[in-house]
Amino acid sequence: MKNYMVFDVGGTNVKYAVINEKGEFLTKGDFPSSPYDFDHFQNNIVSTTMENTQKYNVVGLAFSCPGGVDSETGIIGGASALPCIHGPNFKEIFGRSTGLPVEIENDANSAALGEVWKGAAKNNQNVMFTIIGTGIGGAVIKDRKIHKGANLHGGEIGYMVLNIQNQNATNTFRTWSHLAATGALVKEVAKVKGVSVSELNGKQIFEAAEAGDQDCIKAIENFYLYLAQGIYNIQYIYDPEKIIIGGAISNRTNLIDKIYEKLDLILDTVEIAKVRPVIEVCHFKNDANLLGALFHFLQRQEQEQIIIKIS
Repeated sequence: MKNYMVFDVGGTNVKYAVINEKGEFLTKGDFPSSPYDFDHFQNNIVSTTMENTQKYNVVGLAFSCPGGVDSETGIIGGASALPCIHGPNFKEIFGRSTGLPVEIENDANSAALGEVWKGAAKNNQNVMFTIIGTGIGGAVIKDRKIHKGANLHGGEIGYMVLNIQNQNATNTFRTWSHLAATGALVKEVAKVKGVSVSELNGKQIFEAAEAGDQDCIKAIENFYLYLAQGIYNIQYIYDPEKIIIGGAISNRTNLIDKIYEKLDLILDTVEIAKVRPVIEVCHFKNDANLLGALFHFLQRQEQEQIIIKIS
C-alpha cells in the first residue's frame, strides 16, 4: 500500500495528513501558516514530510493551495492571504528538498476532486462544484478531472453578472458574488439596519430571521433567489449531472429545499426551461481539500505513466 504526504495550505493554518492510495487517513496534524516568510514555510513543510516519510514510507507529496495554481509548472499566480507562496516553484523546491514527486492544485479544485473521488460526486463524470462563502468560487469537473480553461479561470462562477442597475445614466454590474455570497447577505442586512458589516455575520442573520426579524427574512429570501438564479444559469451553460454546494452555508439543513423552492419559481416562469438541476451539498468538510489534492496527484502520476508508455 502506497502512502502520500498531503498539505492543505490555508491563510491561518497548514493542515497535513498522511493518506494511503485508498484515501484512508493514517495521521493528521497542522501548524501555523507563515504568510510572509517562505523559508519558514518551506522548513515546516520539509521537516513534517521527512518525519512522516520515516514513519510511513511516504512516496509522494501533494499540495492544495489558494491562488492561481499552475499545476504544470508548479507556480502559484494571483494573490491570497499568503503572499510568500506566490512565485516560488513548488515542484522544483519541494521535489529537490524531499526527493519526492510533487503535485499541486488550487484549493477549490482540490475540494471538488475530493468529492469526485470519495464524496457526493463519486458516481458522476461531469459536475459543477460551487463554494459559497464571503464570495462565490467553484470548479468545473469534466470526465472526473478539473477543467481549468484557457486562462486558469474555469469555475470562476462568482464572476457571472446577474444584475444591472442604471442610475443617473451610469450602469452598475453586480456579479453572483455581489448578490448571493454569504458576505453579500451580511452587507445587505447591515445596510438595511444601518450598522457596520463587522457587527453581523451569517449565523446571526439566520437566527434573527428565525426569531421573526422581517428585514432578515426578506434578505434571506432574496439570497436564496439569487442562488437559484446562478444555479439555473450553470445548468444551462454546462448541463452537469449535479451541482454540489460547499462552504459553511451547506451545513444548513433546509438549504437545498429553499433553493429548489426558488428554482421552481424560475422554471415555472421560463417556459422553455425543462431541466431541473440536481443539487447536493458536499459530503466532506475539513478533509475535502486533502483528499482532493491526493486524487489530483494520483491522476497526474497516472497521466505521466501513460505518456511515458506511449513515447
